[in-house]
Amino acid sequence: MNYETARQQMLSQQIRTWDVLDERVLEILRATHRELFVPDAERELAFADTEIPLPHGQCMMQPKVEARLLQELAIESTDTVLEIGTGSGYLTACLAQLAEHVISLEIFADLSDEAGQRLKRTGVSNIELRDEDAMAARIEARFDVIAVTASLPSLPGRFIELLKPGGRLFSVVGRLPVMEAILVRSHTDGSTTAKSLFETVLTPMLNADQPEPFIL
Repeated sequence: MNYETARQQMLSQQIRTWDVLDERVLEILRATHRELFVPDAERELAFADTEIPLPHGQCMMQPKVEARLLQELAIESTDTVLEIGTGSGYLTACLAQLAEHVISLEIFADLSDEAGQRLKRTGVSNIELRDEDAMAARIEARFDVIAVTASLPSLPGRFIELLKPGGRLFSVVGRLPVMEAILVRSHTDGSTTAKSLFETVLTPMLNADQPEPFIL
């Protein structure tokens, strides 16, 4: 398999057709070797328009969903980012190249360890990986950007509260068969707004079946 050809086809046939036109995001997708973050048995699917299975019933998101997430969050080089769900570490690597610092939480220690090894091999260093259940972890910091990589039944109030004024949060909310990607913004007056972006489906977050609803 010619990975460079497959990467260019992914960008032209999947990413751009989903209105991802931010050159900074496109350049990171070109430069970050997605195939290095895919389990060996699934390497041929690295650039396919599909979720890729990971251990413990987890998945890598479709490339176009990852790309839209990166574009919609409009990450600045001075931003601090919280990622909920490290997974393979691929999205972590992309976030880290856009931001100043990334903290990534992963409930499965083996996934976090493997992702850390991949990230180390690719030279990404402005990250902190934590083996923690995001639904139970005590998080005292506030963040400019939060990326939730598993679906939740409703808007994630627990995570919205961690946004700095002006912060942005990406999450997929809903239950099968209908889920939608949401961008939440925290405003300087203390209010928040949510914008529906597109329909998609993600693996549900563990331990998040009955969260408290968040009222905007």
